[in-house]
Amino acid sequence: MKKFYIFLSAAVLSLSLSSCADILNGDPYTSFTKSNYFTSEKNVELFANYFYSEWSGYGNSGSYGSFYFPTLNDNQTPTGYTEWSYTSVSATNSTWNSCYTEIRRANTLLEALPGIDDMSSNAKANWEGLARLYRAWQHYCLVRAFGDCYWVDHTLDTSDEDILYGPRQDRDVVMDKVLEDLNFAVANISANANSRTAYNAAVAQAIKSEICLYEGTFCKYRSAADGQKAADASRATRYLNECKTACQALMNNSNYELSSDYKAVYNSLDLANSVATKEMIMYKKYVQGILSHSTIDYTCGSTQQNGMTKDAFDSYLFRDGACLANTTLDKNDHGHVAPWLGGDNPYADARQWNIDISEVLAVRDPRLGMQIDDVLLYPGVGYKRYGLGAESTASTGYGVQKFDTPLFTNATLRNSIGGAETDAPIFWLGNIIINYAEACAETGEDAAAVSAVNKLRDRVGMPHLTASPAADPANNMGVSNLIWEVRRERRVELMFDNNDRYWCMIRWHQLDKLDHSKNKNLSRGAWIGDFEKDLSKVSVDSEGYIETLNGKVGRVYDAKYYLNPIPSGQIDLNPEIGQNPGW
Repeated sequence: MKKFYIFLSAAVLSLSLSSCADILNGDPYTSFTKSNYFTSEKNVELFANYFYSEWSGYGNSGSYGSFYFPTLNDNQTPTGYTEWSYTSVSATNSTWNSCYTEIRRANTLLEALPGIDDMSSNAKANWEGLARLYRAWQHYCLVRAFGDCYWVDHTLDTSDEDILYGPRQDRDVVMDKVLEDLNFAVANISANANSRTAYNAAVAQAIKSEICLYEGTFCKYRSAADGQKAADASRATRYLNECKTACQALMNNSNYELSSDYKAVYNSLDLANSVATKEMIMYKKYVQGILSHSTIDYTCGSTQQNGMTKDAFDSYLFRDGACLANTTLDKNDHGHVAPWLGGDNPYADARQWNIDISEVLAVRDPRLGMQIDDVLLYPGVGYKRYGLGAESTASTGYGVQKFDTPLFTNATLRNSIGGAETDAPIFWLGNIIINYAEACAETGEDAAAVSAVNKLRDRVGMPHLTASPAADPANNMGVSNLIWEVRRERRVELMFDNNDRYWCMIRWHQLDKLDHSKNKNLSRGAWIGDFEKDLSKVSVDSEGYIETLNGKVGRVYDAKYYLNPIPSGQIDLNPEIGQNPGW
């Protein structure tokens, strides 16, 4: 039970142990010091409990989580569009600030461990592994956002002039240090081996899998033409092989197995007692009255949803295993008008009918029907999913129901900020399998890549991928047919998950695909034709598809968006830090 509540704890150790004056230089310790606080393993565990706050899952109460809410991608959009994260240089940056604060927290623990007499060497190695894992993750987040940054492996003071007043370190050098920390963590974390809510060696392997896949593909596809370093095939292969090693360790671990129910990964009221339990490597537990979230409310409440784009919708294969251009099945994406599906129509307005797309979904990859509603819900024509709670609408008509469940029957809670209690996956086997498939495809291990993808397809009853898939005319990324299909599989498997699609576009060097002028389907939604509608609430293009830009230009790509700008406040403190290209 102690591990069960790690994610739920509202009481954390005073931040006086890790507070800092500006981000890299900490204030003196006050009421606690390393010598008078770190006296036992129990105190170490209490201090390390803060490391769990890194994983937002479905969010805490009214705060946004990492599923569904990120919309800077080609999978979903609000009405209008989501602008680039930064379009000008700001004085501060939350990622920069929080990552260096958390690095200091990890280093505080690492420096305290040798002086704790009442701990075995194995226990110290375990906690050192956990602190180094956490430190590795924070540096990875910095590199991903800013490129060159500072590798910090101790708590800083005013004598550390090379970091406080020197230039940033090369991002490749920092990432090699990250890999050293990851490998130490994998080898030394020994506690909680059977837990699915606490850090253990399997979680370390999962984190290593994600980081090494990112680094391997980023280094393979980066371009000096965009102000980055040139592509490095040797470095890419090294990191992709490290990714495969981490994935294999988890795929061969009998503690984990792929669930028979794809959707149960995302909408279980209790992942400890679910068909998806053994798929979980680590999940975030929610309990009504202690810790709950708002993800369900935002996908079925009165607040308009961020709907799935037509670009994403068209990426799903048909049930014959073929893409939109090659299928022999019905390509029609037009639904048909059906009576309002929420029960007896309580509205006097005769327009209150829905467009049913169940027949359209029936010939597509089943995951599409598990992720969006089988009726259209758009401004002016709403829908009560499961007949519960508030009537909802989606910007594109394609409503997101992936995280919802008919088992959550309390209409008041499901439409309340912080009212939901479904558990959130943090690391799970399906994600690891697609990581492995991609790493294999990128390193020429085609048979292994195909085998991994087909594990995911078997779960949902889709035809198998072959090592020589047919060419898809939509392949605009300049990669082989197999890599394209593996990327497609990743997209549909992880739709709306952890902002994965955005970071994929970064590491594949495809960020220009988020420019609205290059792809009209980024702002396009479902077909509603000339169905009677309130045109003051929804815009429709000449072909009858919902259009979300509403006359706006939309996002315009610039190569500088591959990296965030260095905050001007940090440059004021240290002019040697430099600025990223284009900013």
